[in-house]
Amino acid sequence: MPDTYVVHLGNSKELMDVAEASVAKRVLREHVRESLGVQNDDIIFGLINSVSRGKGQDLFLRAFYESLQLIQEKKLVVPSLHAVIVGSDMTAQTKFESELRDFVALKKIQNRVHFVNKTLTVAPYLAAIDVLVQNSQARGECFGRITIEAMAFQLPVLGTSAGGTTEIVVNGSTGLLHPVGKDGVTPLAKNIIKLATHVERRLTMGKKGYERVKVMFLERHMAHRIAAVLKDVLQKAKNHRHS
Repeated sequence: MPDTYVVHLGNSKELMDVAEASVAKRVLREHVRESLGVQNDDIIFGLINSVSRGKGQDLFLRAFYESLQLIQEKKLVVPSLHAVIVGSDMTAQTKFESELRDFVALKKIQNRVHFVNKTLTVAPYLAAIDVLVQNSQARGECFGRITIEAMAFQLPVLGTSAGGTTEIVVNGSTGLLHPVGKDGVTPLAKNIIKLATHVERRLTMGKKGYERVKVMFLERHMAHRIAAVLKDVLQKAKNHRHS
């Protein structure tokens, strides 16, 4: 086997500038929430990924509905919860997306679940939501750029315990992890409630995620890691020539 190197991606300066500009973030947050019909004090759990079974929007919606049921059963006092799915494709109208919309209609949660068309401009939605859900299934995300972007916006992450997410999210510190598949639905529902009921935990996790980005996931870190790989490869080639 040849030597294998792992180079994590890094957030661009442009994204970090928006993430660190409190006034810009507030304006974006208010604009997006107004367009969705969501109040400022409501809590939004957002999943930002192309809508497909592998990204786990169906299991997220099941967990979200389960969390609403648990809140009702336990008579918990929490702000109104909303789920936002960014990555919809209204033109394609896939069978999977139709299933998602049918589920929402069946459970009568249309006023709490919002579908947004896919976009490359994610900053407004990162400013608007309170928690990122990274629910990729099977082997998980290879890396998950949206995860480090969300952490730059000081958002806690609820992610599957698979793939690159486990290398980014520190379980219990910058977010909470749950299993992939159907086994992860109830744990995710409970994690949604944990962050909905504990504002301080949510804010602390968000701050720790931001700190982690600042020391590990910026463009300059990625450049340094690439440089280290190239240096190592060139040195080995040089040694091989001389041997």
